[in-house]
Amino acid sequence: MGRSASTQAKAPDVMSGAYRAVWRWHFYAGVLVMPFLMLLTLTGGLYLFKDEIDHAVYRSMIEVPASSQQANPDQWLAAAARAGEGRAANILIPARADQAVRVRVDQPDGAQRTVFVDPHTATVTGVTAYGGVTETIKKLHSLSLFGGLIGTALNILVEIVAGWAIILCATGLYLWWPRRRTGAVLKPSQSDASRRPFWRDVHALTGFYVGGVIIFLAVTGMPWSAVWGDQFMRVMRDTGLGRPPAPAAASPWSHAKPHDAPAGVGWTLENAVLPAHDHSHGHDPAAPSLNRVLQTAHERGLPRPFTVSIPQSSDLAWTVARQTRKAEDARSLYVDGVSGAVKADLRWSQFGVMAKGFEWGIAVHQGMQYGWVNRIVMLIGCIAVWLLAISGLVMWWKRRPPDLSRRRSGAPPPPPDPRARIVVLCIVIPLSILYPLTGLSLLAALLLDRAVRAFTGAKPVAAS
Repeated sequence: MGRSASTQAKAPDVMSGAYRAVWRWHFYAGVLVMPFLMLLTLTGGLYLFKDEIDHAVYRSMIEVPASSQQANPDQWLAAAARAGEGRAANILIPARADQAVRVRVDQPDGAQRTVFVDPHTATVTGVTAYGGVTETIKKLHSLSLFGGLIGTALNILVEIVAGWAIILCATGLYLWWPRRRTGAVLKPSQSDASRRPFWRDVHALTGFYVGGVIIFLAVTGMPWSAVWGDQFMRVMRDTGLGRPPAPAAASPWSHAKPHDAPAGVGWTLENAVLPAHDHSHGHDPAAPSLNRVLQTAHERGLPRPFTVSIPQSSDLAWTVARQTRKAEDARSLYVDGVSGAVKADLRWSQFGVMAKGFEWGIAVHQGMQYGWVNRIVMLIGCIAVWLLAISGLVMWWKRRPPDLSRRRSGAPPPPPDPRARIVVLCIVIPLSILYPLTGLSLLAALLLDRAVRAFTGAKPVAAS
């Protein structure tokens, strides 16, 4: 009995250094990124219900009387351009006859508007800022609401936050691992709800059961980052494992300017455009026509809904992209707006391995790939982040030092032996290599840790 007690008493000492190091970094990671994670998961959770929010807010603009008659589609564009006071850049063709078409109008000053048009009468039913409420939610989610340097800096922050979210989950798993301890493993421990062990159990079990979803959201959110996402796209293009090769009948892909970037084609083909026709034999007698492009889409059997992107450059093909929920249903037509000739018809089977994984991850991230089950699982992940943040705050509050106001942060004490930080480095170094901005932020966090210890006068606590 005495020997057993002695073994149990020594077990925490053996791992106290590494445990304290991981615990300290878990604490600081939570303090640094949890507010941003809470914003990202709040907006992400709302964006899972994009269609429902859109319909609730803009019902009067979206719903139109169903009719078998249809106005000339080019009249839709003309009406939208007048109402939006700019150039029609793309148009969403809905799946149902009782819904308005949505036209994005680019104004001369760079602003954008969404104009709703009744397809049966070419009558404008409403005008909003581009994308309306859900576009604002989307920009908040990607931290790109502000333009210029501020917007770029905030967008870069997405990559840093995603990397640290993975570190949070990895260090949390290390802290949760039962070893020789008793307490919460796969079910709550028996404790008074007013005591800290209750909140520890809530925190640990939430992280254990939902941590995988949080890591998945963090990893698949990387395409939205300004640095890692761009580099990943470049590697896919250069290796041939992403964007399909340009068809033999067309010239190679060109990189579109922002105003000509196709909509709805997915991340793999964003900014990829094809020339429409050869101007070497003089000017074409006809002007590009939406009606002609829609006829081609119908003849090719492209199901609705889909988005038609209208290039500003007359020598570029119009892009018709199917709006899908499952990644494997993706399809894009590149159509000459004058003749209606198809320059390319791209389908899921033509994408490379990296591109397929890329697009699949985004579809699951947005809760679309597997229907309502997918959406609910992603929503649970968003709610879990808030529960982790609240329970972590409660635990810190309950264990805060009495002299908190006198330069005491209440952070876990530093380990007695600097070598104990090796465990932390084994967790963060691989992530820092994969996500360089996370590595740079780690260096900043190390400097912050030294500054905090110098400011508070904290000293390593010897193992007891």
